[in-house]
Amino acid sequence: MQEIFNRRSIRKFTTDAVEPEKIDKILRAAMQAPSAANQQPWEFIVIEDKENLKKLADVSPYAKPVAGSAVTIALLGNENEFKVPKGWEEDLGAASQNMLLEAVHLGLGAVWLGVATSDVVIEQVRSYFQLPDHIKPYGLIAIGYPDGQKNEFTDRYKAERVHYEKWA
Repeated sequence: MQEIFNRRSIRKFTTDAVEPEKIDKILRAAMQAPSAANQQPWEFIVIEDKENLKKLADVSPYAKPVAGSAVTIALLGNENEFKVPKGWEEDLGAASQNMLLEAVHLGLGAVWLGVATSDVVIEQVRSYFQLPDHIKPYGLIAIGYPDGQKNEFTDRYKAERVHYEKWA
């Protein structure tokens, strides 16, 4: 699958809107991700309004690409769905990767912006979306048509990091 090798973090986007059918395909790809005990704890908020994107870009110093995106999708974990409470972040990580790969497949660019890595950002996102207590912020994915950057292959393979049978 060429999308795996070509995917890059795209942080600059054109002003072109992303078609609703492409957003739907990205969300469907997210929900096809593997999930611990099939808990599927994900929830998503789709943000397309330009004013809302500009405000959302202020939740973290690393969220600036959100302002220029055509659409940003917030990934959230629903504690009410947790069967494996420590597995929800892995589930959302898999969903995020599926979304990023589907974006490349659809000719779009995207960047994954972490939220769950910072208590301060978690609280900013929680406040911005007025989330109930059982909904846990995980990340933001800014999506749009790439402006200047490209999804293209860069070889990252490092043979010295592959071990067989045991470490040494």
